[in-house]
Amino acid sequence: MNILLLSMPDSFEHMPAVGIRMPNGALTSLAGNVDPHHRVAVADLILVQDRVRPAVCQLVRDLKPDIVGLSIMTFQRATAKKIIELVRSLRPEARIAVGGYDPSLAPEAYAVPSPGRADFIARGEGEITFRDLVRAIETGGGYENITGLTYRCGDSLRCNPDRPVNRLRSGELRLPKRSARVLRGYTLLGWPVDVVETSRGCTFDCSFCSIIAMRGRNFHTFNLERVLEDIRDARAHGARALFIVDDNLTLEVRRFEALCRAIIDAKLNTIRYLVQAMTSSIANHGETLAPLMRQAGFRYVFLGIENILEDDLEFLRASSKNRERRNGQNVGNATLAAINHLHRNKMFVVGGLIVGNPGDTRESIEANLEFARRYVDWPYIQHPTPYPGTPMTADFRDRGLIISERLEEYDGTTAVVRSEYLTAEAIEFQRWRAERWMKVRHMPAVFRQSPLFLLRHWYRMMSHTFRGSRLRTFLGLEDERAAFERYRAIRRAERDYLDDGDSGKAGPRSLPARALSD
Repeated sequence: MNILLLSMPDSFEHMPAVGIRMPNGALTSLAGNVDPHHRVAVADLILVQDRVRPAVCQLVRDLKPDIVGLSIMTFQRATAKKIIELVRSLRPEARIAVGGYDPSLAPEAYAVPSPGRADFIARGEGEITFRDLVRAIETGGGYENITGLTYRCGDSLRCNPDRPVNRLRSGELRLPKRSARVLRGYTLLGWPVDVVETSRGCTFDCSFCSIIAMRGRNFHTFNLERVLEDIRDARAHGARALFIVDDNLTLEVRRFEALCRAIIDAKLNTIRYLVQAMTSSIANHGETLAPLMRQAGFRYVFLGIENILEDDLEFLRASSKNRERRNGQNVGNATLAAINHLHRNKMFVVGGLIVGNPGDTRESIEANLEFARRYVDWPYIQHPTPYPGTPMTADFRDRGLIISERLEEYDGTTAVVRSEYLTAEAIEFQRWRAERWMKVRHMPAVFRQSPLFLLRHWYRMMSHTFRGSRLRTFLGLEDERAAFERYRAIRRAERDYLDDGDSGKAGPRSLPARALSD
């Protein structure tokens, strides 16, 4: 059978698309785990944000898919439903399957008999569920024994039992099939980039986290030989930078140290690595861990700082993962110690902060922004967002703080909840106003790493960072809120990736024919 797997074009706006375009690793993992005689194409629509409709039209026309699968996050739901309707209009006989965070946590959104409904919903981890679904469709067998699957049966909907999380060590999951990708252009500041995973899950219970809501509190790891094989495969497909997408790689520090040594021994440390990390792990083990990370090729570390104020950390349920310990005793917040270890070893800190919590005031938000100015190399500052199934959502709803139910705005940088003291608009304006200039400060470091890239693209990057601003803004001849309102209008317009004015023809910027004929 012909299978087309799509990720959505909607992206977080922390970086312009010219600076960062990451692949969806889940889709290539699905492609690698269906039976090999099927013809699978993977298309990350973030690579064609300016021509989504013609791109999908050409993909469907050329591949003639029997099954179309979509990977969807909450803020991508509206776009996904439009794409589903477009696919149905082009190929009515195709079966539509959806998966990812949003369908797993809000399956009813894709089940009701309305535009954008799906035939199948793969809940939780999708590789084995999707493989078994493809087999059932191919053979005409039933779906009732496929765990993790919700499916349509006539006018009714049937929900099979959940599939237990994969323990990963069994070898049941094959490597991702990167050759299935039919679009090109993944980049991180000019480096060809890919993603790998070494583990799945987390045992903490942060109130904002969709991972726990989807799979529970657990942590399972691939063996290191498989991880190295995956890294080699990514390099063979052109990657020179790798984002390790584990939910919490630093949960087992000794294993992470072993991974670093394995990367060094395998001479895979010429690749630039990015990773997400807990502040407590880096702070408590940084003396030995940070030098090893640097030697293994790690360059950027996303630190889940979350917030520097204890009351906010309590609300986010993130206090325990931000504790520094000495001699078995808690000695305070781990953030500064973690940052110092990373900076001493010439790694950049991407600071993950969340502002706009229920008790936040202008002063508490400013304290976090000032911390980011002083210590963080690249800000990744978000607002608390009530994603389906998370404890945070119930809390905000009980307090009456949610001010927007427009899910396309649930992108992390659009404030959709207010605090007890500030409007959502005031919270977002305060972050927006400060964060732009923090990003500018990192440009000299980008130039040292990728001078040709920055010389070529600096204008587009700055234009993205300062969207809405004009010369009058910089000269102080207009209130910054006027620029902020223009920025918000631009963001609203950007979310319509399937403008009805688009034609269904790919035109001169058509997709590479060779990619679709593999």
